[in-house]
Amino acid sequence: MLQKKVTPMFLPGTRIEIVNPDLPRGQFSAVLFDFDGTLSLVREGWPEVMIPMMVDILAETPQAEPREALSEHVEEFVMRLNGKQTIYQMIHLAEEVGKRGGTAKEPLEYKQQYHDLLWERVSGRVSGLKDGSVEPEILTVPGSRELLEKLQAAGCDLYLASGTDHQFVADELAALKLDAYFGPHVYGAQDEYKSFSKKMIIEKLMAENSLGDGGLLGFGDGYVEIEEIKRVGGIAVGVASDEKYREGINEWKRNRLMRAGADIIIPDYRERDALLAYLTNGADV
Repeated sequence: MLQKKVTPMFLPGTRIEIVNPDLPRGQFSAVLFDFDGTLSLVREGWPEVMIPMMVDILAETPQAEPREALSEHVEEFVMRLNGKQTIYQMIHLAEEVGKRGGTAKEPLEYKQQYHDLLWERVSGRVSGLKDGSVEPEILTVPGSRELLEKLQAAGCDLYLASGTDHQFVADELAALKLDAYFGPHVYGAQDEYKSFSKKMIIEKLMAENSLGDGGLLGFGDGYVEIEEIKRVGGIAVGVASDEKYREGINEWKRNRLMRAGADIIIPDYRERDALLAYLTNGADV
């Protein structure tokens, strides 16, 4: 049977796509953000570092497939696990090495290898932010600062949860001059990875703020945070950001965010006024 084609609905005159028009509006008081790809573009291009590294490792195993097949396979599980702590991608890599007759390193060793390679790509961006030669706005999703200011002015409690290691998140958040918006509510991955997850953070903030359905508004560009926000009855805004060009929709992200259950899809925060008006019952489709 052919599936009925669904016509996208947009707020008039905007690129804000309303996937679930029945979402609970006007009730949120806490707002959760993912970091990489949702606010920060410091790590733009990270898959171009992680995927080739893993392909190189798997290509050295005794029962390795051709590199093209390995690349397709690695891309699938890397992006499927995106949003979880980086260590989960490395745990999966170790399992894949074993499946091909290789001797795997500890996942933490693979994680350190990846961080070293990624740092070669992003260190200049971070140092540029810190010495003032790079403007923070160049390395954030457009409109991020203005949205945070509006939410803070409205009295919302702002939280940030990232699958990237906490020390890197805190450092890069400060370099982007966005740390003041979140105060102590910044959470990142730990070496003791079972002590942290986005699910745990979301459950904690729901309990601390006594939030019911519609009380949590969440923004993310990955599957994990959208799924967890929806699981607790929150409003999930999928940020299908084009991290390289800072303009337009990334269709791969859009499709994945919709499958995760996003209520709304946006490319960035340039139309934040229209978005907030809709979320607070001041506008409609």
